Amino acid sequence: MDTSYPREERPPSKRGSPPAAPAPRDHLVWAIFNTLYMNFCCLGFVALAFAVKARDRKVSGDVEAARHFSSKARCYNALATAGSVVLPLLLGALIVTGVIHLSKLAQESVGFFTYQFSRSDDEDQ
Repeated sequence: MDTSYPREERPPSKRGSPPAAPAPRDHLVWAIFNTLYMNFCCLGFVALAFAVKARDRKVSGDVEAARHFSSKARCYNALATAGSVVLPLLLGALIVTGVIHLSKLAQESVGFFTYQFSRSDDEDQ
């Protein structure tokens, strides 16, 4: 780092042509997280495979193939995350509604049986 004063103004060096589009993301960290923690139907592992392929293609310079594999990795990561979040919530909702339904059914059956028993007691007398 040059801290001498006065600084000399240098014109910016001209490099090659700027890249037309930024390099695609490989979504590797997201895929590793899905593989380790939320591997719903092995979608996290599939996403990891496509993320590694995307990173390999990006390193080798094949941007179009890297973009293709990156898109697939993002899709599988989104499916794995959605499946791992939505399905437990759905299962929890089903359990709660089942418990509520069974408790109402138990209350109705208790009322039915007490009515039957009290009616038979009246007939005996």
